[in-house]
Amino acid sequence: MEKQKTIHAYLPDERPPIGKLLLYALQQVIVMFPATIAVALITGFQVSTTIFASGLATLCFVLITKGKIPMYYGSSFSYLTAVISLMTSQQITDKLSPEALTQLTSWLANETSVMPAEAIAFAQFGIVMSGLVSILAGILVRVSGKHAVEKILPPTITGSIALVIGLTLAGTAISDAAPAAVAGVTGSNWVWVVSLATLLSTILFSRYLKGFLSQLPLLLGAAVGCITAALVYAFGGEGMSLFRTIPQEALDASIWQVGGVLAVPAFTLPKASWAAIFAIMPIAIATIPESTAHIYQLDIYVNNVAKQKGKGGKYKIADLLHLNLIGDGVCDMISGVVGGPAGTNYGENISTMAITKVFSSAVMFAAAIIAMVISFFTPLVRAIYAIPTAVIGGLEIYLFGAIAAQGIAIMIDKKADMFSSKNLAVIACIMIIALGGQYAFGGNIDFFGLQVPCIAGAAIAGILLNLLLSIGEKKKDAEEEVKEMVP
Repeated sequence: MEKQKTIHAYLPDERPPIGKLLLYALQQVIVMFPATIAVALITGFQVSTTIFASGLATLCFVLITKGKIPMYYGSSFSYLTAVISLMTSQQITDKLSPEALTQLTSWLANETSVMPAEAIAFAQFGIVMSGLVSILAGILVRVSGKHAVEKILPPTITGSIALVIGLTLAGTAISDAAPAAVAGVTGSNWVWVVSLATLLSTILFSRYLKGFLSQLPLLLGAAVGCITAALVYAFGGEGMSLFRTIPQEALDASIWQVGGVLAVPAFTLPKASWAAIFAIMPIAIATIPESTAHIYQLDIYVNNVAKQKGKGGKYKIADLLHLNLIGDGVCDMISGVVGGPAGTNYGENISTMAITKVFSSAVMFAAAIIAMVISFFTPLVRAIYAIPTAVIGGLEIYLFGAIAAQGIAIMIDKKADMFSSKNLAVIACIMIIALGGQYAFGGNIDFFGLQVPCIAGAAIAGILLNLLLSIGEKKKDAEEEVKEMVP
């Protein structure tokens, strides 16, 4: 009798042994860290609070979805322009105390990396209210049913959105792989040794390692990259160091510190503001297609693993879109209440799961707890943030490319007709608007005075075009069916 092949993979309701669980969770945290901290540094939010908020929100998401949707909640770049514009607007500055106004002025002059808590509090209110948009969308999806959702968001749209999410991040990946800010390294091209060592080792680990180690390619790849960076530093001197340091003031804002080691994140409460509602709340509408694309990405990969393990048909994650949107909205509200940025489920984490075949919700639960613990210990925050940008860039080339590949997989899996003039038009417009907006306008397209995120704008354009081109389609299909029945 032929021996059945062992499948080294974990489905959402499966829990790895504790040792493996913690390593898988740490891998997810490392993947989540760069973007989440980057959003905090760009917007002036407090780093420790942002990390804690992402962990707490993820924890709640796993509980809300009853472990059926393995997702990690991280800070979203879609809200950057709206949040910064709000906190620096006259409507908000007029309400700030003299001390807070001085700190805001210092932030605008790049003299400090942290926004005043008073300004952040107003943004928090907008983030909390934006959560209501996702919750309402989830309820509408639940009421209208899967058929109605697929009519508005067919595979040609969700697949294209997933594709452009990965491709619009290509510039970020390459820039991180060869960070220009690293003096003495970029010019000598040694920085490429670090990023390529990370990329190639990660790919080789994922391709050739067997068993348990095959599920840790990103963690092992990051380790190889860090060792390579250490060797570059050892032989190149201090001018060749690639390791990063986080601004001290970004960690000094904690409400309580013990010897510079234990630091309780500075939590702030939201302050009501109509300006915050109008500035931030509409962005949530634009992130819904992106979140939907993530669900479809996850669905096809989980079901592929389930089929391999003889459990095909059991995991219908795409049918839980309403639960995902509701969970996403609740997470925004939780993050906003404690002082974190608005967020979404992370494509990087989905790519990590697709590469490692570890889709366990228990891993996400553990990753959330690890992130929350790290947020209380300054040395741990510094240690993970110190991972060289070139190492992160090496990982990103693989992860962001995998996100794009998942978009193609969605359209293949759903058998999208690539010869249909309607489908070609929708896909073409989504790709060009998203990619053109990213590379020509820096990610935000100025549309009649509104700064529209390119992916969101592309998604909206694709949805509207698809609905327009679908007019009369049902009637035409019915007529063709009648003709086929007539001999």
